[in-house]
Amino acid sequence: MKGHIRERSPGHWAIIIDLRDPETGKRRRKWHSFHGPKREAQVECARLISEMTGGTYLEPGKTTVAQFLERWLDHAKSQVSPRTHERYCEIVRKNIVPALGAVFLTKLRPAQISAVYSRALTSGRRDGKGGLAPSTVVYMHRLIKQALGQAVRWELLARNAADAVDPPKVERGTLTTYDMTQTVKLLEELRESRLRLPVLLGVMCGLRRGEIVALRWGHIDLAAGKMMVVESAEQTAAGIRYKPPKSGRGRTVALSATVTAELRQHRLAQAEELLGLGVRQSDTTFVYTRQDGEPMQPRSLSQMWSTITTALPRIRFHDLRHAHATHMLAAGVHPKVASERLGHSRVGITLDLYSHVLPGMQEDAAARVDEAYQIAEKKRAENIG
Repeated sequence: MKGHIRERSPGHWAIIIDLRDPETGKRRRKWHSFHGPKREAQVECARLISEMTGGTYLEPGKTTVAQFLERWLDHAKSQVSPRTHERYCEIVRKNIVPALGAVFLTKLRPAQISAVYSRALTSGRRDGKGGLAPSTVVYMHRLIKQALGQAVRWELLARNAADAVDPPKVERGTLTTYDMTQTVKLLEELRESRLRLPVLLGVMCGLRRGEIVALRWGHIDLAAGKMMVVESAEQTAAGIRYKPPKSGRGRTVALSATVTAELRQHRLAQAEELLGLGVRQSDTTFVYTRQDGEPMQPRSLSQMWSTITTALPRIRFHDLRHAHATHMLAAGVHPKVASERLGHSRVGITLDLYSHVLPGMQEDAAARVDEAYQIAEKKRAENIG
């Protein structure tokens, strides 16, 4: 297969690919338009030949949305984590392709995408029990927009139809968590439970579920009262995968005396337990494991949490982390320090998520400033007198 370029006008090129019809063997040509420097036109010509030879070429006018999305999913595989890619595949194949897959890519219009969102919100559930959550439809929109953006960059489309579509609004729910009294009660109820330690790490250190089950003894310095959060466990179809934390970088978390004492006690108990299984505890041993010494899956931690018996309001395991954040801010910890402890990439995330705690903090701040003012005013009056 050969190809060449021909200049039509300054900066505008025709890319001509010489093909042979697989059925008749006759020679035919495929023409493409390209705008840009000559060197880029030559590179594009080589790319088209490579795709046609390798069987990955998509002809814009004859490519359906379903065909394009499969190509895009393959491209995205190297760009995101395995768990994220699994989620992409699920949304694309179960929600987007059934609704838009038969449409030719170049014929896709904003009105069609908008209509799909409307139907998804009212009757999008596959079990027939109503519509999808607005957050799921927003995720659909994000994927469609991202995929069509790639189609524009690949010059399969002139513009991104999703740019002209508004996703549904997602109302932020109220965070439900435990206050300090409830936290003490919870930990007391779990005194003899294997779940006590992961709950403690969530509510007293702000660790995420995946960070808890990825924590190893080599990450903890009990003498210094510090812990390095450098890994997070991610559950995929292929098994557990260990990766950097959500922010992309590790963090150091200071340990309170309570947490340090609990970890010391747990380390001794675990060493005995593992010895009974013929396993020697080491720095690479996970802090929290299954009873047989094997690594704990993140999902299993949530399942264990859902089975506990408590008189307290039911919350998600992840909400224990929210409790820690709320406790810190309510105690007057600077948001920047709280953000670093939680592993947020920006302090703005912390302030946005926990703004419900700030009104009380502002009243306290106003009272403190006023108290300082009153003291200064009193001293000045005494000096004058």
